[in-house]
This record gives sequence, C-alpha cells and structure tokens, in this order.
Amino acid sequence: MLTFRRKLLSLPKRSKRIIMLLLDVQLIWLSVWIGFVLRLGTSGMHNPWHDYTWLYICAPLITLPVFIRLGLYRAVLRYFGHAAVIAILKATVLSSLLLALIVYWYQPAQIVPRSFVLNYWVTLFILTGGVRVLIRRYLLHNFSSMLADPLGDGVVSGKMARVAIYGAGHAGRQLLAALRNSMDKIPVAFIDDDRSIANRVIDGLWVYRPKHVEQMIQETRASELFLAIPSLHPQRRNEIISLLEPYPVHVKTVPGIDEIVSGRASISELREIDIEDLLGRDVVPPVKTLLSSCIFDKTVMVTGAGGSIGSELCRQILQLKPGRLILFELSEYALYRIEHNLRGICETQSIEVDIQAFLGSVEDRKLMQTLFDSWKVNTVYHAAAYKHVPIVEENVVAGIHNNLLGTYHTALAAISAQVENFVLISTDKAVRPTNVMGASKRFAELVLQGLAQTATGTIFTMVRFGNVLGSSGSVVPKFRSQIEKRGPVTVTHPEVTRYFMTVEEAVQLVIQAGSLGSGGDVFVLDMGEPVKIADLARRMIHLYGYTVLDQNHPDGDIEIAYTGLRPGEKLFEELLVGADISGTEHPRIMRAREKCIPGDEIEIRMQQIAEACVRMDAAEIIRLLQQSDLEYRPLSAQPDDLLWKEQNRNIEKHSAKPEKPYLVIASQNGDIA
Repeated sequence: MLTFRRKLLSLPKRSKRIIMLLLDVQLIWLSVWIGFVLRLGTSGMHNPWHDYTWLYICAPLITLPVFIRLGLYRAVLRYFGHAAVIAILKATVLSSLLLALIVYWYQPAQIVPRSFVLNYWVTLFILTGGVRVLIRRYLLHNFSSMLADPLGDGVVSGKMARVAIYGAGHAGRQLLAALRNSMDKIPVAFIDDDRSIANRVIDGLWVYRPKHVEQMIQETRASELFLAIPSLHPQRRNEIISLLEPYPVHVKTVPGIDEIVSGRASISELREIDIEDLLGRDVVPPVKTLLSSCIFDKTVMVTGAGGSIGSELCRQILQLKPGRLILFELSEYALYRIEHNLRGICETQSIEVDIQAFLGSVEDRKLMQTLFDSWKVNTVYHAAAYKHVPIVEENVVAGIHNNLLGTYHTALAAISAQVENFVLISTDKAVRPTNVMGASKRFAELVLQGLAQTATGTIFTMVRFGNVLGSSGSVVPKFRSQIEKRGPVTVTHPEVTRYFMTVEEAVQLVIQAGSLGSGGDVFVLDMGEPVKIADLARRMIHLYGYTVLDQNHPDGDIEIAYTGLRPGEKLFEELLVGADISGTEHPRIMRAREKCIPGDEIEIRMQQIAEACVRMDAAEIIRLLQQSDLEYRPLSAQPDDLLWKEQNRNIEKHSAKPEKPYLVIASQNGDIA
C-alpha cells in the first residue's frame, strides 16, 4: 500500500490531472444517475443509454471545461483546503446552471424532471468534494491510519507519531493544519485552559483540560506534545512545562510571537524547549536612551567580535545605527562569519553602516593604538578573552597573555587615543576566583579600575555576569546532544549550581553599562534564582519524553553520570564582592562599590606578570596572582567532597550577599580600598 502511494505521488503532474479528469467523468455520470433516482425512486429507474443518452454526453462536456477554467485540476490534493472547497462549490453551481439551460432549451421528448438539476448539483458537489478529501487523507496516511486504528488504540505505523497540541487558539489551529499536511505526524487532541471549549470538538479534535493530560495520553496514545501559544508569558510557560514534565511525552514549542510577526519564523517551525522556557525568567527591559548613548552615529569597536558575546554585541549595535562598526578578531573564520552575517543584515533590513573587519591580537598595543587613532574610535566593547575554565587552567601563560595583558595593552592604547568609553566583558568567575581564568578576569577588572583614577579622557566600565545561554560552551546544547543519543547525560557534581541569562540580556546590559558608567561606578543587575545543573538535566530528559535511569528507577531510559568537578571549578558561583549597593535610573540595575589596585602599582605588577610569561613560568604567575588582592584560592583538579564543602562554606560565610542575587557591572568608584 505504501509503495503504491509513493508511486502515485511520484507521477508527473500531467498524468495526475488526466487521472482526476477521468475520475470526474465517472462522478458526473454517477451524479446524473443519482439525480434521477432521487426524483423517481428505484421504480422509476431508467435505461441511461436509451432514454437520456444525450444528457450523459452533455453533462461532462459542460462540466469539465468549467472545472478546468476554475482551476480544480491545478490544486495539489495533499494541500486541499477551504479555498478548494469554495472552488468546487462555484464550479458545480455554474456547471449545473449551464446544464439546466441546455435541458430546458433542448426540450427533449422524454421530459426531464424539474428537480433533477438541483439533485444533480448537490450530488456532484458531494461526490467531487468528498472524493478529493478521501484522496488527500489517503496521500497523507490519515485515511490508512484511520482504517488501521479506528478505535485510537495506537496500532499504526511505527513512523507515525501521535501529537497533542497545547492551545486550541488561532496558532493551535494553524499548527493543526500544518500537521495534517505532514507525512509522519497524526494530530490526536487539543489541550486548552479555556473552560468554555473544554470537552468539545474543534477541527475534528477533542479538547482536554490541562488537569486531564494523563487521561488524554491514555486515550490517544500521544507521544509528542506541541505548545502552540506563542504569546505566552514566560512564567505561565514555565508552569505549563512543569505540569507536563512527569508525563512520557516529547514536548516542543512554536516560536515566539515576535519572531512570527517579524517573519523570522512560522507557526510550523517547531523547536525544542529552551532553557529560558524552563527558567521562566522575564527579560530585563532595556532603557532605550541608555542603549543608544554610546553608539548612535559613533565609531564603535568590538574586540572578540566573532565570539558568542561579541557577535551578539555586533548585531545589537548594528540595530542602534552607529556611524561605523569595527570588528576585531583573532580567528580568521570567526571574523569572516560575523562580517558576512552583519552585511547580510544590512542588506535585508536596509541598514547603512560602515563595517570594517580587522585580524589581530589585543596583546599588540601598537596595532590597537593605530586602529583607535586611524578610525577615531569612540566606544570599545572588549569581549576578547579565553573563557573555558579547564583549558585556561592547563594553559596558564596563554590565558594570562590574552585575558590580562591583552586587556591592559588595549586599555593603554584606548587612553592614548582618547577613546571615550571602554567596556570590559567580565565573568562571575572573577569573584573570589578558584581558577586561572577567573583570576585573570578579576585582575583585569582591578587594573582597569586603577587606570580609571588617572585616565582623563576615557571612561572604564566593567560588566560581570554569569553563564550565557546558547554560547559555544553552554551546557544546554551538550545535554540536548547527549539526550538525542540516549545518554548518558554528564554532570560534574550533584550539587553544582549556576546563574543563567540569555545572550540578548547580557548584551543589552553591556551596552547600557557603557552609558551608565562615569569612571567611578559598580553596577549590579537582578539575575533571578540560581539553577542546579542536575535538576536542569532531569527536566530536559523528561521533556524529551524519557525517564531518568537511577537507583530508584532502574527501568528508566537515560542515566545522569557525575564526572567530577573539573580543574578550578566551583560548586557555587558568586556575583558580588561586597554588599554596598544602591539604585540607579534603570529599575533593575544597582550601583555597588568595589576595591581596586592603586594606579601607581599597576605598571609594576603588569611588568612582573609579563616577565613571568616570557619565561613561561606558570608557577610564578600563580604566585603573583595569589599576591595581588584577588582573593584567588586555586583548587586541586580532583578535590574531595569535604574540601569542596569547606571551601564553599568559607566563601558563603565571607560573602555579603544582597536579598536577591545580582549581576555585577563594575568600574572604579574613585575610592582606593
């Protein structure tokens, strides 16, 4: 049966149209015969080729040209819908009227009953429309699956996934139409919060209440569930996802309403549940005046432009219409990719911005000075850094060269060129660091805060934030890949906890920080609650329709394997060094105070670090980092649980935390601690 269906679908268009035309001839003849039967009954059955031969000849000759003219043979039956039904209605009405004129003008000896034409029209409309609906259902498997599974017991082809749709509104019905054109999905039910439509049938599907999800799964054998509420509030979305978590269904979602309205996505583009859906966090609303203050009609440079943060910075800066955007990147491929992406955006959105791309290292002070002077740069967003903790831990010299010395040389070049604003992208790992990457970023913060004391033309601002969703090192895509391979899903430690924010949020914050900074500020953003990574892994496994395999569930599908903390990795990340914070003009950004290195000591310390790097003396670099007021406490590669608990307990004991966790954006406040 499946082979015949495929052969039928693979026929040329001309052959398909001829088949439909011949089929319609048979339906027209049948409609003529039924038209007489409905009027005369079986006792009045006539010999069609004896009494009304002329009518059986005239009917196709009149009807088929009308069908052709109104495009019935141009329609693709797999996508047969309301428009095609209207076309059939028009075609059958017009052809029946023409046939009526012929009948009553011709005045045959054998009288044709007056009700014949009405009977003929109704029968022809039902037959031509009904046959096309049945053919469509057959081509889309729905007809065959309905025959094979009339009671809905799930006994259908293994390739046919049974799908429930959460949301019976406009988006849900659009998704239903798309699924009915699918070759591997069978929509079986709606779920909706609206009580007025509960326990009713919409577009052929029964509508269940959310509290009846388990009943729906039992009755329909649904294995997938699609969220079709694009305008849903994040908190409500998280509540729905939490409701669906315990059930063995693979949950996907349609794109957000902004993507659908802008044309970047369509209702039918289903996606896996994102971590922001799991977190249920509201996006921090930006202040538009702060977004454009350091960018509009100015020359802006982004270092590390090809990275996760750098590339999103470039895209958002482009929308704010700078006079010129300069991309600076060490990787040739990353530079090519972001430049190509930005030029494509400019072309499709008619944005006129001068984009310049340069290869090089931020450690090259002469190159940075030349670029700043030549292009009269006004604002620098310094995103260039090595951020992968275990890699930097094993490559101490390279990490310090790029993250610390590179920042120092770029900052000095910016001061010499009178760059107006310099914004450093930092990390939460810089707070009481336990690894080289965090220590290098904390040292860079202190250095820039010290330079801010004497720099007269350049405002230095530091932005410190937690894990960025969707970045190259994000845990979410790794978990997704492991789940698709049926595990195991690897987590470093059962208690490891992290803060998360979207790359869009992080970049909006970075841009606003450059506007809020005055050379003596520390800014803090409300980040919400931290997330336990093991819980995140469990939720993702459940939302893929699987169960966790552990001691309590030996029949589960996917195991969570704990691999041990990596070199230099903390159980808990922090966001604040101190607790002295106050409000700003932005409703969710606070101002804090943090210490710095005195300006007259910076050059001495940088010289010591640079000399140790030249000697490739990693041990000396570690010693210098520990002596530099960073609160740097390096941890062993494989610490035991007692050591970790004690160190994290000490961190928490000495950390003055605000009532809510905050994201830190730091620059020197003018006071020397």
